[in-house]
Amino acid sequence: MALSFCGNDKDTNSYSVEDGVLNNGCFVDALNLVPHVFLLFITFPILFIGWGSQSSKVQIHHNTWLHFPGHNMRWILTFSLLFVHVCEFAEGIVSNKMMQTNHLHLFMPAFMGFIAATTSVVYYHNIETSNFPKLLLVLFIYWVLAFITKTIKLWKFAVYHVGPQHLRFCITALLVVLYGLLMAVEINVIRVRKYVFFANPQKVKPPEDLQDLGVRFLQPFVNLLSKATYWWMNPLIIGAHKRPIELKKIGKLPIAMRALTNYLRLKDAYEDQRTAEDPDRAPSIWRSMYRAFGRPILLSSTFRYLADLLGFAGPLCISGIVKYLKLEEDVATPEKIKESYFGVYFMSSTELLQNTSVLAVLLFLALILQRTFLQASYYVTIETGINLRGALLAMIYNKILRLSTSNMSMGEMTLGQINNLVAIETNQLMWFLFLCPNLWAMPVQIVMGVILLYYLLGCSALVGASVIVLLAPVQYLIATKLADTQKSSLEHSTDRLKKTSEILKGIKLLKLYAWENIFCDSVEETRGKELTSLKTFAFYTSMSIFMNAAIPIAAVLATFAMRDTINKTGPTPSEAFAALALFHILVTPLFLLSTVVRFAVKALVSVQKLGEFLQSDEIGDDSWRNGDMSVSLEAGKKHIGMTKAINRKKPMRYQMDNYEQPTRRQMRPTETEDVAVKVTNGFFTWGSNLSTLSDINIRIPTGQLTMIVGQVGCGKSSLLLAMLGEMQTIDGRVHWSNKNRYSVAYATQKSWLLNATVEENITFGSPFNKQRYKAVIDACSLQPDIDLLPFGDQTEIGERGINLSGGQRQRICVARALYQNTNIVFLDDPFSALDIHLSDHLMQEGILKFLQDDKRTVVLVTHKLQYLIHADWIIAMKDGSVLREGTLKDIQTHDVELYDHWKTLMNRHDQELEKDIQQDSQTTLERKTLRRAFYSREAKNQIDDEDEEEEEEEEDDDNMSTTTNRRSKIPWRVCWCYLSSGGFFMVFLMVSSKLLKHSVIVAIDYWLAIWTSSKTNQSAGTGTDSFNGTSLDYRNSSNTTQPTSGSPEDENNYYLPVFIILCAAGITLCLITSLTVEFLGLSAATNLHHNLLNKIIHAPIRFFDITPLGQILNRFSADTNIIDQHIPPTLESLTRSTLLCLSAIGVISSITPAFLIALVPLAVAFYFIQKYFRVASKDLQDLDDSTQLPLLCHFSETAEGLTTIRAFRHEARFKQRMLELTDTNNTAYLFLSAANRWLEVRTDYLGAVIVLTAAGASIWSLRYGLPSGGLVGLGLTYALTVSNYLNWVVRNLADLEVQMAAVKKVNSFLGTESENYEGCMDTSQVPENWPQNGEIKIQDLCVRYDPMLKPVLKHVNAYIEPGQKVGICGRTGSGKSSLSLAFFNMVDIFEGKIIIDGIDICKLPLQTLRSRLSIILQDPVLFSGSIRFNLDPERTCTDDRLWEALEIAQLKNMVKALPGGLDAVVTEGGENFSVGQRQLFCLARAFVRKSSILIMDEATASIDMATENILQKVVMTAFADRTVVTIAHRVHTILTHDLVIVMKRGNILEYDKPETLLEQEDGMFASFVKADM
Repeated sequence: MALSFCGNDKDTNSYSVEDGVLNNGCFVDALNLVPHVFLLFITFPILFIGWGSQSSKVQIHHNTWLHFPGHNMRWILTFSLLFVHVCEFAEGIVSNKMMQTNHLHLFMPAFMGFIAATTSVVYYHNIETSNFPKLLLVLFIYWVLAFITKTIKLWKFAVYHVGPQHLRFCITALLVVLYGLLMAVEINVIRVRKYVFFANPQKVKPPEDLQDLGVRFLQPFVNLLSKATYWWMNPLIIGAHKRPIELKKIGKLPIAMRALTNYLRLKDAYEDQRTAEDPDRAPSIWRSMYRAFGRPILLSSTFRYLADLLGFAGPLCISGIVKYLKLEEDVATPEKIKESYFGVYFMSSTELLQNTSVLAVLLFLALILQRTFLQASYYVTIETGINLRGALLAMIYNKILRLSTSNMSMGEMTLGQINNLVAIETNQLMWFLFLCPNLWAMPVQIVMGVILLYYLLGCSALVGASVIVLLAPVQYLIATKLADTQKSSLEHSTDRLKKTSEILKGIKLLKLYAWENIFCDSVEETRGKELTSLKTFAFYTSMSIFMNAAIPIAAVLATFAMRDTINKTGPTPSEAFAALALFHILVTPLFLLSTVVRFAVKALVSVQKLGEFLQSDEIGDDSWRNGDMSVSLEAGKKHIGMTKAINRKKPMRYQMDNYEQPTRRQMRPTETEDVAVKVTNGFFTWGSNLSTLSDINIRIPTGQLTMIVGQVGCGKSSLLLAMLGEMQTIDGRVHWSNKNRYSVAYATQKSWLLNATVEENITFGSPFNKQRYKAVIDACSLQPDIDLLPFGDQTEIGERGINLSGGQRQRICVARALYQNTNIVFLDDPFSALDIHLSDHLMQEGILKFLQDDKRTVVLVTHKLQYLIHADWIIAMKDGSVLREGTLKDIQTHDVELYDHWKTLMNRHDQELEKDIQQDSQTTLERKTLRRAFYSREAKNQIDDEDEEEEEEEEDDDNMSTTTNRRSKIPWRVCWCYLSSGGFFMVFLMVSSKLLKHSVIVAIDYWLAIWTSSKTNQSAGTGTDSFNGTSLDYRNSSNTTQPTSGSPEDENNYYLPVFIILCAAGITLCLITSLTVEFLGLSAATNLHHNLLNKIIHAPIRFFDITPLGQILNRFSADTNIIDQHIPPTLESLTRSTLLCLSAIGVISSITPAFLIALVPLAVAFYFIQKYFRVASKDLQDLDDSTQLPLLCHFSETAEGLTTIRAFRHEARFKQRMLELTDTNNTAYLFLSAANRWLEVRTDYLGAVIVLTAAGASIWSLRYGLPSGGLVGLGLTYALTVSNYLNWVVRNLADLEVQMAAVKKVNSFLGTESENYEGCMDTSQVPENWPQNGEIKIQDLCVRYDPMLKPVLKHVNAYIEPGQKVGICGRTGSGKSSLSLAFFNMVDIFEGKIIIDGIDICKLPLQTLRSRLSIILQDPVLFSGSIRFNLDPERTCTDDRLWEALEIAQLKNMVKALPGGLDAVVTEGGENFSVGQRQLFCLARAFVRKSSILIMDEATASIDMATENILQKVVMTAFADRTVVTIAHRVHTILTHDLVIVMKRGNILEYDKPETLLEQEDGMFASFVKADM
């Protein structure tokens, strides 16, 4: 067949120009080629030269994002241009088929135009990145030429009366418009940038975000194509494979997305609503949100509508393809040629859409566009949601900083509420914003769908649609039920956690008393309740999944059954499969609608809570506050541009360099006024109009030490706060002299630490000065404590860090106050948690020396009256008013009574002082506990990084390639462990039912295909040979239902029943599968938790010494929660979407085997996409989690330390920190969601390609008469579903991988060794009342805590007779306590033995041994519950016995006075009793258990002298006949004992009666006693 440009038809001379050149259509088309060719000739050399030179240059970061004016417009127009060119090309080819010979001029210019348009955009992009606008002239000339040539063509068409009814006319008109618009865009660039024809071209700078190279989030700056496909993320996601993504890699947020920017936007919108006439009206948060963030939401909704409308193109194209495949065989009929001018054929506008190949391409383009719009809509809402969250967090934070203290203390705003606001409410609003476009889009989508269904199937469609709509409320009900059950299971799990953490805190006691099983059972009971609510949760979840899967089946069944009964013929294949696809489209919005409505309701509640919070009371604005606020705001504004990305490794002081403190006087001039603070006539209140402090007139002298004294609760601390302006002033005023009030160093009574290193806690934002720091640490004697910490003063402390004791925390707070360079220092009872040595040292070194040398004004609240002699000025308070004010001399002369009262108190103090100086003070105890926490090297490592244990397996051979492989592998081992803990039967059931369900669903659709195809064949009248064009007239055959022969009507009867049976089977299988998965998850969760709890509770005590409590609790809280609630739905979703995709691909391949060839490259592409995405997603998710924690902690610690922050005047610094933390977390979250979009765009495009290849394959194979029309429809419908589910496969894989980490962590604990509970003797061999006498033999005993460690006791020998009272003493770490643990077999006895009443204790079952001895520990442990439960959890004793024990322990009267007596409530940790009382309860607990051996481990450390003396007597009388081993804390307690053992470094040094030992003057014991006297 000859190819000629103008064609060579016989009857016309294509090349004649008799009527004038322009009247030859072929010449006009040739003219249209000129501009395209011109462009290609000019641009190709420029592009090649440009690319050659560019590869050598490093690409400059900024210029890449430089946009010429009209940038987006140009991209949109070019895309439209490309689309029109494709249409023109298609039209040309179809018209060409109608001609006798080939006419190249019909489609050749269109093809060249397509290439030229592509080149133009590539060329433009390169000019833009190299910022060389002069070259744009080429494009300008091209647009002008193209515009002129196309106009000529259009004009000629008009002359020849070719009108809009012809497709080619419409296309040409469109092209003219597009070229004209592009020309206008080009002229606009010249006008704005003035790069040619003007003398001074305009200089351009990139946006300021990009001048600062920290911004890595480029979505706002890249070109349109890259924006739509997230191309700019490729390096990040592919790079994640080589090395993990870190915070540095994701950089900073662009300015428009930073929390500060958005906060200002939201705040302006919020404040604008406060009108002058009604200043108290609460502004509406909804309105301010709409004003600040309404526009992007509208944009997103627009995208969403476009996507939804394009979504309906799928079903319509399918119906078209199936319909017209039959018509294709028809040859062009002669009468059609009439429609020809210029000697060529012009087709009508509708005809093009009847060509199947064209429809397939259209379907492909519609899918691509729809997916792009949908992802764009998602992205815009998510970005807006993140912006809103940042703004809300900043708003809440600013409010917290201004909350009045009374709100916090009077409990109107608890810390819990604030944490909820931050953690829950803001996130719910963010989620609502993500989902809110659905609220408007879904109703439209549903209405459109129903209309289309009606158009396809008539009334029967409405039946199916009504099935869907009627079941939607049911789904809503299920959704609300789900929310409720989730709440109840949450309550149970917090309860369970409380119990678990109590067990872990008191684990030593439980083991020593052999009570672990009782407590374990109580946790299991709570867990049982939690599992019950989880069961209902699982049931409702599976119902909701079932509804989602079963509704489309039910709808299809209803529709086609109805259709069959109404007009006796089933639908044609084209209608049936379009309807099927439409039902699939309709289900999603209905399923989502219930979720969206639920979120909307939650959002309403959240907004209400937020509104109440923002309206709550604020602190009074005093004049100096105002002055300072403006400074801090300025500081905030100044530093917008200076926020650095936070690098967690560096200490904070480096980051804070750029943040200036509010200016402070460096020098202290000699102050003329000698009063620093003066309060005149002050009445102050904590909010409830009753004044707490009344009639206060005081002055604080400058540069001197003022002490405030008085009884507990007389208002000393309140006075300090009143001076700081924290209380509400009813009357009077506080006067700060001479601008003294810049910042006050303030140490509260309840110590407050930041989650930061020790050093940061002390410097607190001031510049670091080594000498000063050293001096402060020495003054507070912190050095020994710091030396114990694993990383010295770079150790993280605070809530997430290492738990310090009260005294250590308090000393750090005092150190902070000393270190700050302020004129005034307020110390609120800094000695309360310190023992006497430290108090003295702090007083002398810190307050008298360090602060007074510096001439700073110090105000000290204290109970220690012996320090009054140091005071320059004393304020004595009583019941909220000042009793006396003056120097000690004044008081001595004027108020003798008070002075004497103080004197007696001081004497009492002094006596205590003498008794207090023993060798083991409270501080040493605290240090001892700290040292035990870091007993060995492993402990350090474990605290260092919780996750190291998980990485250890991975780090065996650490070269690049292996790690990358490991990172992209799916953790099959862990998955297997999870499934096997669910039980093999359940796994088998799940797998088989899933496979069955999917095969049944395929069978339903296949049957539908056969049924509809058979209908077509019969109605053609022959019923046999329907494939060679005879069934052409089937469109009007539906009216002629009279059968030609009797056979088809009989055949017809069995189609419907089989269809109904299949559908019913499908629906039941849906139910079964959804239930099995959920209950498999439940049984796995049950078993995992049960095993974990038992393993941990029975682990040796050593395990708890080296594993941080937080880490164990994490396994029970976060990880258990993931296993309970998150893994089952992920697993379900993963299996469902994978099987759907596989079954779909199977169906398509079985219909058109040619599809398999195309499948290979697609599968490879898919493999790489998921491989890269999973690794990157995991990293980004970790980043999101790890940046969220510091943010939440920052909020809660700010709320706790409000008074301190405000006294120090550090609001601005804390705001800055909050903004940085918010931005860091938002960056991680943004990248995570952008990565999800990256994946979805790619999988969606893959899905579109699959649809295209499936359509192409079926059209192509139909030419060879392979499948029937029904089967083609089936294949295409399935191809459409693949495109929906591909991204879910990857997303769920990635999620499951992250969630399996929880199983892995739990598993790592399941490997711990348990203690050997069995022993080698049977319980029956042990006498009932053993140990009867209480005789103890210790033979050659060697003990160590762990096989890796050195022994703590070496070859100890001792013999204790029945009923003897033995005292053991020695310095800290001499092995006293280890000996007491050895009696209970709590430590590793690796040599020698302890024999009690003739039985070696190592052979006994642990339960027996521990339940027959009793011990009193040095730190008292009480559990929440009743007093009875604390004394006797096993419920074995009578009340009389309990009362007797309480009487011995001096507690009887106190307990009697409590409501409920023995059943009185004990709060968590026994907080409602004093430490001394708790210790007494522990004694009572030991007395209840009447064993013949009692061990007291430093049991009287926290009891005052009087009580202790009583106890000593009681122990001697009540235990006269029992063996008592006392580990002595104060040596004088054991002077009366029968035998004293003095230990040193794990050996026995002296062993004799106390009298004998005292006679050896140079002996150890004698020296102890001397020191103690």
